[in-house]
Amino acid sequence: MFISETQQQVRDMARQFAEDVIRPMAEELDREERFPADLYEQMGELGLFGIGVPEEHGGPGFDTVTYALVMEELSRGYASVADQCGLVELISTLLVRHGTVAQRERWLGPAMRAQTKVAYCITEPEAGTDVSGIRTSAVRDGEGWVLNGGKIWIHNAPVADVGFVLARTDREAGHRGFSIFIVDLNADGVSRGPKEHKMGQRASQVGALTFDNVRLGPDALLGEEGRGFHMMMSVLDKGRVGIASLAVGIGQAGLEAAVDYARQRKQFGKAISEFQGVQWLLADMAKDIEAARLLVLSAASKIDAGQDATKACSIAKCFAGDMAVARTADAVQVFGGSGYIRGFEVERLYRDAKITQIYEGTNQIQRMIIARELLKHGAQA
Repeated sequence: MFISETQQQVRDMARQFAEDVIRPMAEELDREERFPADLYEQMGELGLFGIGVPEEHGGPGFDTVTYALVMEELSRGYASVADQCGLVELISTLLVRHGTVAQRERWLGPAMRAQTKVAYCITEPEAGTDVSGIRTSAVRDGEGWVLNGGKIWIHNAPVADVGFVLARTDREAGHRGFSIFIVDLNADGVSRGPKEHKMGQRASQVGALTFDNVRLGPDALLGEEGRGFHMMMSVLDKGRVGIASLAVGIGQAGLEAAVDYARQRKQFGKAISEFQGVQWLLADMAKDIEAARLLVLSAASKIDAGQDATKACSIAKCFAGDMAVARTADAVQVFGGSGYIRGFEVERLYRDAKITQIYEGTNQIQRMIIARELLKHGAQA
């Protein structure tokens, strides 16, 4: 696929930053499960947060293809870092599309500069893939609202300053009964659960939030009341492109590590790269990573062209997530016993890959979406 000179320059900048700054820190961040605030501040200065925010709102104004390229390169350094970039992109997109001037002025710039840490608060014990199970509610109280409920497994919950919370505002209105609220997470009535200890992407902080009679002013409502579900769905295509790109970056890092190791590791008097079985593993890794990358860029291009990209984004996310898990497993296999030991990059990459099959819609849900789109619109490309 053709990449413009500008897109290539941004990709190269992200690649250099990932190689020089992120990758050397990845093992330490994974081991310590540490939120790298200083690293994110550097990324904010470089303009790596809010890639798609238009220039008139203080962003670089890049397209979705550029966002996908940046996500892949950052993930190649460490997926937890790319995950933060994706989170800020979703929040920024919501603010640009639906926020008031005052909301954008207060939250958009600080989020892009990593001065304000954000959280996207949807998942609950009874509501993951099935958003209709959400129990968190916001009830009108004069001109404002009172928020009650709880969220789990929320990215940045242990450290975030502000949360964009999906809550039910009308129990009788179905999908039209949800709204999104911008909530100060240091306000009275907000409490945080302990940080969860995850299998992979361990520097990405995840935890629970509880809202106990949290009072919100009228300016806390994002967009229109009752449009929260539709607003959330409107950013899912870009979100899935982001996760798919992240998965490609993980796979690419695994391939690079496997190729380097195969050249160096000797058995039976020669490098294992000379054995056909190892060559086939490397070849299968390379072809699936390239296929996933092209699917991602194709889906991103559809978004940029204003086309219906739902099927393309689900295909890209599903294929790339499955690829990342399978091909990082192959990277571990190339390393043999060493690949199973902490401290070797491929061991971490294998753990980091698994979540790409789960978040932003499980790959089972992606298959349902793909099938639904096929049956609704036919099988033509």
